[in-house]
Formats: sequence, structure tokens, C-alpha cells
Amino acid sequence: MPPFLGTEPGDLAAQSPYQATMLEVVERFGYTTPRCDILDGLLRFRAHLRGLGIGEGFQWIDGSFVEDAETTKGRAPGDVDIVTVARRPLDAADDVNWDAFVDAHLSDIFDPGWTKATFRCDAYPIDLDGDAEAVAELSAYWFGLFSHQRVTLRWKGIVTVRLEDDDRLAAAELARRAAACP
Repeated sequence: MPPFLGTEPGDLAAQSPYQATMLEVVERFGYTTPRCDILDGLLRFRAHLRGLGIGEGFQWIDGSFVEDAETTKGRAPGDVDIVTVARRPLDAADDVNWDAFVDAHLSDIFDPGWTKATFRCDAYPIDLDGDAEAVAELSAYWFGLFSHQRVTLRWKGIVTVRLEDDDRLAAAELARRAAACP
């Protein structure tokens, strides 16, 4: 996926990160059984976050999952890389409750190893309600990392999906595709 599609630098719709719905992500990337399995994990991860009260913000979707890994690397992607840029849950909006929330979830949603094993998502958070400089620094770090292939350092695009997106249509389409995926 290229980092830029248009000819006009001000055309935000034609540059990465590309805005998409989860349905569009399923339609674009759900074409093999391994990919459908990863998408199932991503949908379950999103539902898990919402169940914890993390439902306002967006996710950057990246990694070999958004590349043509089957052709360029000769293998299916093993997971999907995710940065969740989100507001804190309402009951953890202040710093004291947020710190307690993070402590309570260090071994699950804030542990990339756990999210990878549980949901096939190599997932990292950015707290939109945190310190503004930290948000800017983390955003620049992850965007810089995600916008280049690891080995070749070639520019590539990122997909962004709102957490508020209704995933029911995506789940229905994924179930249809999973039944027919090679």
C-alpha cells in the first residue's frame, strides 16, 4: 500500500493513514484463511477493548498484514500490527484511576505478547488523554515506524479505523468470507 495516492499534497484522503471502516478492511484484506483468522482476532480485540470502556479513538493497522506479504515475502502474515490511539474509559478518566486501570491490565491489553497470543494483534496503546507531548512523541514514533518496511525501509501506507465503527457488518462479511477462504 503506497504512502500517497494523489497528486495534490493537501489531499488528506489520498495519503496515509487511509481512513477505512472495519468492513472495508475485511473486504480488502480478508482473502485467505490466515488473513481471515487474523481479522477475527482483530475484531475480538476491538470488542475486548470496548468491553473495558476503551471505545473512543482510532487504530492504525499495519505490518505485513497490509502488504502483499504472500507475494513479497512468500508467506502469509502471522499477525497484524496495531496502535490504538484512544481516550481513557470514563471510570478511569483521571490520572489516579487511569494508573490503576493500566496496572490492572499490564498483563493483558498493555502486553503485546498477550495480545499477539490471544488476538494475533501486535498491539500498542497511545493515551489521548495523557500528556500532550507524550502523545505527540508516541504518535511520531509509531507513525515513523509503521510508515516504512522493516527490512527494505521503503515507504508504505497505514490504514486507520475508528474504534466507534460498528463492527457487526465486518463480522458478518468475515464469517461469509471465512467459509469460502482458500
